[in-house]
Amino acid sequence: MKVLLAAPRGYCAGVDRAVETVERALAQFGAPVYVRKQIVHNAHVVRDLESKGAIFVEELDEVPEGANAILSAHGVAPEVYEQARGRSLQTIDATCPLVTKVHFEARKFASDGFDIVLIGHEGHEEVIGTMGEAPSSITLIEKPADVDSLDLPGNKVAYLSQTTLSVDETNEVIAALRERFPQIQGPPREDICYATQNRQTAVKEIARRADVVLVIGSQNSSNSKRLAEVARVAGAESYLIDDETEIDPAWLDGAQTVGITSGASAPEWLVDRVVDWFRGRGETDVEEVRVVHEDVHFGLPKELDRA
Repeated sequence: MKVLLAAPRGYCAGVDRAVETVERALAQFGAPVYVRKQIVHNAHVVRDLESKGAIFVEELDEVPEGANAILSAHGVAPEVYEQARGRSLQTIDATCPLVTKVHFEARKFASDGFDIVLIGHEGHEEVIGTMGEAPSSITLIEKPADVDSLDLPGNKVAYLSQTTLSVDETNEVIAALRERFPQIQGPPREDICYATQNRQTAVKEIARRADVVLVIGSQNSSNSKRLAEVARVAGAESYLIDDETEIDPAWLDGAQTVGITSGASAPEWLVDRVVDWFRGRGETDVEEVRVVHEDVHFGLPKELDRA
């Protein structure tokens, strides 16, 4: 069996920044450091940080007054910052800069009097945070069929999107919006992040050549789930796994080529474990398939820079 390893894969710059933020905060301030929600959507990463002294909470009222609290990479609504100030928390904002960009766009469109259509998944933390920037101006939709049911009172309409969506599916929604609202305005630069696009491009390439594609990522990871869907649409059987222990050998029956990739919140050591699982079965023909080179880095939050 041949193993194709997609590149790029794994950590994006925003996830790398968020994980390093927690590790740096623990080193500078000592344990415990509290983190609102999962810092990134990966069970292994969360457990690793917990072992180092991070305490993950659902809401800030679970954090002792005056303590250090980190906000996750997915972004939060303005009311969360207000809650932090009310509890005198020393907040460290690990929001991905590309999510912050969408928040800025939401505030700008709203202040200019636009009705905003947000393309995204209901209940996702990033969507909740973005909608919190202008709740009276934003309507959430997920698929092209939702466009017909939009009832927008004004003539000024704009759209934004969650950063971790399927590129192809989002383009279908945008096309439906442009047909319904010919004057609709979009963001100056598209919202789906570079890493999401690159990983989807890479998984399409390996899915074209593979019988089965394994996507390493947790079930609550939006971008990982999209990778599995993109691989399936491209013609390969596709499975989302947290690690090698979830591989069912029956998936590989009759397969001559298997592809491996990982979501933007999955660390590279999980990929190594999956590749080693195949090598342990005697599969040593491993080829990395690179479609684009990435060289994106984000600085740490200003609160850590000052510290």
